[in-house]
Amino acid sequence: MRLLIRNGTLVTLGEPCRVLEGHDLLVKGGRIARIAPAGEIPGPFDREIDARGKVVLPGLVNAHMHFYSTLVRGLGKAAPSANFQEILENLWWRLDRKLSLDDVEVSARVILVEAIRRGTTTLVDHHASPGAICGSLGRIAKAVKESGLRSCLCYEVSDRDGAAVTEQGLEENAAFARECAAASDPQLRALFGLHAAFTLSDETLGKAARVGRDLGVGFHVHVAEAASDVAANRAKHGKSSARRLIDHGILGTGSIAAHAVHCDDADKDALAASGAWVVTNPQSNLNNAVGIADVVGLVRRGVPVGLGTDAMTVGMLEELRVGLWAQHLHQESPTCGFLELTGALFVQNPRIASALWGFPIGTLAEGAAADVILVDYLPPTPLNDATVLGHLVFGLSQAVVDTTICGGRVLMHGRRLEIDVDEEALAAESRRLATALWERF
Repeated sequence: MRLLIRNGTLVTLGEPCRVLEGHDLLVKGGRIARIAPAGEIPGPFDREIDARGKVVLPGLVNAHMHFYSTLVRGLGKAAPSANFQEILENLWWRLDRKLSLDDVEVSARVILVEAIRRGTTTLVDHHASPGAICGSLGRIAKAVKESGLRSCLCYEVSDRDGAAVTEQGLEENAAFARECAAASDPQLRALFGLHAAFTLSDETLGKAARVGRDLGVGFHVHVAEAASDVAANRAKHGKSSARRLIDHGILGTGSIAAHAVHCDDADKDALAASGAWVVTNPQSNLNNAVGIADVVGLVRRGVPVGLGTDAMTVGMLEELRVGLWAQHLHQESPTCGFLELTGALFVQNPRIASALWGFPIGTLAEGAAADVILVDYLPPTPLNDATVLGHLVFGLSQAVVDTTICGGRVLMHGRRLEIDVDEEALAAESRRLATALWERF
């Protein structure tokens, strides 16, 4: 299918980020085939979308997500928590043990529709359902396929629920990774999921490292999210969370260390040397009162830092803004962190996705994935190469997504979904399952 997006103001992102006013973009075979001034691309076209009055952007990337948390909205049964460990014990670990495979699938389906509406076309998910492990990644993958979006999936291995559950988690990761490697599906990729160092024995880390190496996949793990994680590892193993995961061969090139809030300078240097990506999740860290990651310090020491939401939102520009304000507070300077946070979303997240999928994602460039969004936006000040980041943070972040395209497939246009989903029926099914889940909780 030859799809032409015409008369738009293109913001390419990537390096360098260019603003191309009055340009057309041709999509063919799931890739961007050509970008040229308006009227220069010859037809015929199977479909045309008029982007006049709109800004054309690459689909956004969320580098750390938890689809399974969708059904917790409004749940009021958890006991008040005084610290992060109690949040895990009172809410999240109680919830994930009660999830069924149907809960897992509908949670993903709901949030993927929201992602389409917010212009997020690639999501790196981290899943946990210790009472329903076998087949859980397959159920999420089914939801991803139906949505038309891209997602990299993994299962969160932990020793907290006993040896049998640990083994099931290891096998679920391995089985899904093998399926992904065999299928080469452009929508799906796999990492090997682990919870956090403080819930993992040396034996389990060793097993995971061996299996991951044999499969040729990286790892996705929470690292130093709370001070208690670091303290527990130092007390029991004599080293920090980051150092322990690096020493086991878990963190390295192709792996994601989520959060990294409580990393000292030695940890930052070790992470930089490892080649792992750190993914910061500012809204979640503020919500859980665990602290604010030193993104500026991490970047200065050579750590590539991306941006995730930890399921607080699928709106990446919303997460960017909160992350920027948090850095201002953490650095005690209203001028620190702008390039580090915008770079996390607009440079590093596309690099993460491109590395995971093996082709360019997250930029408007010929040959890149045709993941494209159109946003209603008439700039009130000059929009050009020099001002574009300011418009993204202070203007486009508040604008409405009109059209979402992933892999050349139009998923939403004119704010109307074009995928086969009945949103009212999906919401009703989600409420039914949530009610039953809350009763079990």
